[in-house]
Amino acid sequence: MFEIKYQILTKDDHDIIDLIAGWYFVEWNIPKQHTIKKVKGFPRNGKHFQVIMTMDDIPVATGGHYYHVGLPDREPKFSIYKNWLALVYTIPDNRKKGLGALICNYIQNHVKKLGIKEMYLFTDTAESLYERLGWYQLERLLLDTGKIVVMKKIL
Repeated sequence: MFEIKYQILTKDDHDIIDLIAGWYFVEWNIPKQHTIKKVKGFPRNGKHFQVIMTMDDIPVATGGHYYHVGLPDREPKFSIYKNWLALVYTIPDNRKKGLGALICNYIQNHVKKLGIKEMYLFTDTAESLYERLGWYQLERLLLDTGKIVVMKKIL
């Protein structure tokens, strides 16, 4: 049995933040400096955060609770939403093993403890995962990047 741990990152977790920035660059072509700046710039109040999940002390997944994501920049009507489950990523060798669900549940539970009552996300690849976790569709969109679904969850 594997030992799974979660750690909410601080701006001083340089190596892990760099690792995540590399993952995001390879997966979504997000510039590394953008990720580093975003994660290190989270306010200290802890309401918005990035978490790393380790299995036997090896980083395997990440995700976060974000105040702002890129979707409202393209579709301003979504700027009213401030609590986003975002950038959930599992390393390729560990996909399809339930780790994405585990990290999503961890983030959702932590956000709920902070007194937040609802969250949003958008995805082009993992709609069925989020439906299994209790998310429901708000809207489907066709963007220049492809088809996405915007989803909501009451916590």
